[in-house]
Amino acid sequence: MIRVVLVDDQALFRAGIRMLVGSQPDLEVVGEAADGREAIDVVRATNPDVVLMDIRMPVMDGLTATAELLGDPAPPRIVMLTTFDLDEAAARAIRQGASGFLLKDADPEFLLAAIRTVHAGSAVIAASATRELFAQAAGAAARPVPPSYGDLTEREKEIFALAARGLSNSEIAAREYLSEATVKTHISRILTKLALRDRVQLVVFAFDHGLV
Repeated sequence: MIRVVLVDDQALFRAGIRMLVGSQPDLEVVGEAADGREAIDVVRATNPDVVLMDIRMPVMDGLTATAELLGDPAPPRIVMLTTFDLDEAAARAIRQGASGFLLKDADPEFLLAAIRTVHAGSAVIAASATRELFAQAAGAAARPVPPSYGDLTEREKEIFALAARGLSNSEIAAREYLSEATVKTHISRILTKLALRDRVQLVVFAFDHGLV
């Protein structure tokens, strides 16, 4: 069972998501909060797998709450909810370690799939959208490439470049004539060597260091 906490200041919106999530046999809403401060208490009390976190809320916004929760020893996966496509605030949250973002008017099936994807550790949520989001800031000066990037093999660098462009495992496999299992292994090794948590962080890393 995937345990979910909903954080949004609109009670009606939370009720709708709660009904949607609760209708699934493998998902369970274990807590709700109306602001970031309350969210921190609820998350720490319920220990969920996934948190759906609104960005803009009273008392404490979602960015501040996300930063604090991700500092915990075993933080949940956090997905930001926003009404604005390519939201700059969502970009900041992803830099902090959030696993992606979703538009509040996303298709219900997409939202459910996103929860399951994040829980599985893939964090492929809107990888292409994440790439587009950070491409807007591509004009900023890139930071020096860390030595850890040099630890990647040439093959891993090729896979890294494709993943940084937002390609999925299946798309990379088809392009490189590899099995999806092989691509998954390469991605796992890349994330380990670069000390990155997921695919979304890989995209951010690539843009921050001018590798795309």
